Amino acid sequence: MKWWTKLSNPRLTDVAKPTVNDIARVAGVSLATVDRVLNDRPGVRSVTINKVHEAIDKLGYVRDTAAANLARQKTYRFVFVLPDWKGQFLASLERGIAEIIVSAPQNRTEVRTIRVPNHDHTQLAATLAELDPAQVDGLAIMAKETPLVRDAIADLRKRGIPVVSLVSDQPNSDRDHFVGIDNVAAGRTAGTLLGRFAGGQKGKVVVVITNKQSRDMIERRHGFDQVVGANYPHLEPLPSVEGQEDPAHTERVTLRALQQNPDAIGIYSVGASVQGIARAIAAARLPKRPILIDHELTENSAALLRAGVVDAVITQNTGHLARSALRVLRAKCDKTPVIKSQENIRIDIVIRENLPSMK
Repeated sequence: MKWWTKLSNPRLTDVAKPTVNDIARVAGVSLATVDRVLNDRPGVRSVTINKVHEAIDKLGYVRDTAAANLARQKTYRFVFVLPDWKGQFLASLERGIAEIIVSAPQNRTEVRTIRVPNHDHTQLAATLAELDPAQVDGLAIMAKETPLVRDAIADLRKRGIPVVSLVSDQPNSDRDHFVGIDNVAAGRTAGTLLGRFAGGQKGKVVVVITNKQSRDMIERRHGFDQVVGANYPHLEPLPSVEGQEDPAHTERVTLRALQQNPDAIGIYSVGASVQGIARAIAAARLPKRPILIDHELTENSAALLRAGVVDAVITQNTGHLARSALRVLRAKCDKTPVIKSQENIRIDIVIRENLPSMK
């Protein structure tokens, strides 16, 4: 007998899936009660809820959430809260969100974006407090981790709104999930790249950071120092200088650092304006161009890769970030597992030779 004949045997394949009728029978309750429990509606005693969940576990029941949502005409309403600073990475992330907005109606999903001043934590907390659970089913937020923001996230969770932190994590908050790369690993990758590009050269490394408060910046710097200290002791990373999301300020602080350390052999751009750094390198008139490792592939960093000013860019796919945040929020709303392998945001390394089209 051929193997496909065996697989076509109905006794091997036609295993009946448990239904709500089975749950009602095993739990000893009515179908209406099962429906209330599955849809988190009030009016059911806790002891009865426990009986229904025990029956679900015993039967191995898996709910068809797509069919249930279609029957209820369920529409998901999600909000992305982003900082209002101008930058090509954030613009790329917004394009990724715009792409999912175009296809969202087909998936019964509404998506909107709110921009909040990056340094105004009070305004951010107030914006989060205004989100109404009757109008919002889930939130994705890119923000610095502060006590005000942590408290606002805790309040959202108490009011039943799932929260996903995006790009920069909020690990000490009650957020449901983080969507973004492993920033410590990204920093370690930067340290390895710079160390290998340097070869046996001994010298200082200027570190330019957007700010010293964002979790992603802190973790990248930590990973960078880890790998340089362990594997490249001939390199000396200098204290971080802050670009503050301003290309002109980034140019000034980088130029000052290069003038104070003319023997610097490398620059690690943790997340600062690479245009400002490039202008500082040109103005410093160093005897030898320093190695430059950057984060996030943008039109500016791509142009500088082609020009030979940037040696490598560590990046993440912004479209994947947006789609992943949407999928995770839907899973949290539906109380279904998050598929970890699907939502793992990959760290990519781009050099001039594998530079993709930026169109």
